[in-house]
Amino acid sequence: MSTRRVPTLAGEASFDHGAQYFTVRDAAFRARVDDWLARGAVAPWPAAGEGAYVGVPAMNAPIRQMAEGQSARWATPVTRLERSSAGWRLVLGAGESIVVDIAVVATPAEQAAALLASVAPDFAGRAASAPSAPCWTAMLAFAETLPTAVDCLEGGEADILGWAARNRSKPGRTGPEAWVLQAGPDWSRRHLEADAEWVALALSAAFSQWLGLALPATISRGAHRWRYARAGVESVEGSGALWDADRRLGLCGDWLVGARVEGAWMSGTLLAGRIAAGPREAGAP
Repeated sequence: MSTRRVPTLAGEASFDHGAQYFTVRDAAFRARVDDWLARGAVAPWPAAGEGAYVGVPAMNAPIRQMAEGQSARWATPVTRLERSSAGWRLVLGAGESIVVDIAVVATPAEQAAALLASVAPDFAGRAASAPSAPCWTAMLAFAETLPTAVDCLEGGEADILGWAARNRSKPGRTGPEAWVLQAGPDWSRRHLEADAEWVALALSAAFSQWLGLALPATISRGAHRWRYARAGVESVEGSGALWDADRRLGLCGDWLVGARVEGAWMSGTLLAGRIAAGPREAGAP
């Protein structure tokens, strides 16, 4: 649930370049979304269909709302986990380390597998069983509104362009005309190591062909590679989250429930309940 803001000659352009929207099926998640609605952190996005919601004024708004009052450190990579007498030592990218009593890994499955390989090979093996699909995303901003009444376009798995959306059609968005183009997973796999500018141009050309019109000159153009975009789902059904009270180690993510925003929330909430239950949950899957 990421948003990128880019300065342009026509003002700041914003792009929800990760998850485009989310839906609600679970009753507990419904209660959480209702709370976000009441706080103004989310709103319906009719262009994506009935039951589609987005963060307001950006997709990451619910995340920031939940982080209020917490000691959150953004953009801080953890390169290694080590056991310590107090629990766990988190070794950060800059060489700094933090000691915590409980460690929860809530990353894409591939990153969790690498991080846990030497300290929890059983958990690492579970994560390795759920490989993700990649996604190249292009972000285009224009000085003028594109002459199309369509705000969302959706392609197929094998198409070069799997999704296109006018970001400004989402509630609470301001700034110039901005479009997010997401490649299909098959195309993204074939071109995973391609140059970002080449990808942006290739997706722009596909978008132009899709609309049947020549695109105006861009005032901003870029691309982002999501190497682990769409989670796979592990083969062990019903786990939801992994918690070992003896090791004081937890693992959660949408790959343990289903590749949706809702799945990530459900997994994290389930894990939180197991941690709060204390030693009685020792060894629980």
